[in-house]
Amino acid sequence: MLTRFFNLVLRAVALAGILFGSAPNAIANPQSYTVTSSDGVRLAVQESGNPDGPAVIFIHGLLGSRLNWDAQVQSARLQRYRIITYDLRGHGLSDKPLGRQSYQDGRRWADDLAAVIRGAHAKKPVLVGWSLGGVVMSNYLAAYGDHEIAGAVYVDGVIELAAGQIVAHPDVYRDMTSSNLRTHLDGERTFLSLCFNHPPDADTFDRLLANAAMASWDMQSAVPSMSVFAVDGLGNARVPLMLIYGQRDSLVDTPLTVARAIRLNPRFTTKVYADSGHAPFMEEPERFNRDLDDFIASTTGHGPR
Repeated sequence: MLTRFFNLVLRAVALAGILFGSAPNAIANPQSYTVTSSDGVRLAVQESGNPDGPAVIFIHGLLGSRLNWDAQVQSARLQRYRIITYDLRGHGLSDKPLGRQSYQDGRRWADDLAAVIRGAHAKKPVLVGWSLGGVVMSNYLAAYGDHEIAGAVYVDGVIELAAGQIVAHPDVYRDMTSSNLRTHLDGERTFLSLCFNHPPDADTFDRLLANAAMASWDMQSAVPSMSVFAVDGLGNARVPLMLIYGQRDSLVDTPLTVARAIRLNPRFTTKVYADSGHAPFMEEPERFNRDLDDFIASTTGHGPR
């Protein structure tokens, strides 16, 4: 009788393993690992969501990290996708090589993204790039083309590091690279404040500020002169493309940047959030997650939510 009971238990456990292991929307525990770029820089990568779902790679902006995407990583709506985030070189838990030369060549940032796609074995991911992440995507497209991705979303993305598209804040950017620690940290705080029309709660802001303070000073001084290949990258892309921008962006001129992006590639669809600043995915996360879900579903054929 006891033997029969244990056999029944073992069969039940095995059946449960089959059912849950093959469930199409099974949610894996978050995992972290590193990939190595072409020049030896190690990049911190994180995954969550449905490991069998379409892959989505989130690329943060200047002074950010994976933490910028918390509202997307934790979204029940987006959990059906394989969510991949990584820290850009010079940021977060990724390597911070010394010297401006490690950051000025836009091809290095493109190679980083290629290393993440390759290291994650991400098949036809959708790319979502915020702010500086837009430059990274454009440089990736110029270097590698679009045959390995399903689509790209520019979120208040920098299309080109051009004076007409970047709102001038010379004092802020000067302070951010100051050798005086107090001045440097005050500059980081001011820059972060400019990211929002509606600031996040105090705990979140403090966490983002601490995150910004981790960023490489060499990287911050080099980024304004980074090479950007938007014409070759965006201009030749044939995959679905989307622009999501905040109308009240204090860092990127939304009308001029959107107009430039569309001139480079008229395939863009555009959504402008009238009440958001530079970070609509944090300021209006439910709306952003819904719009992103719709784009990913239509791009990957994963079906409506």
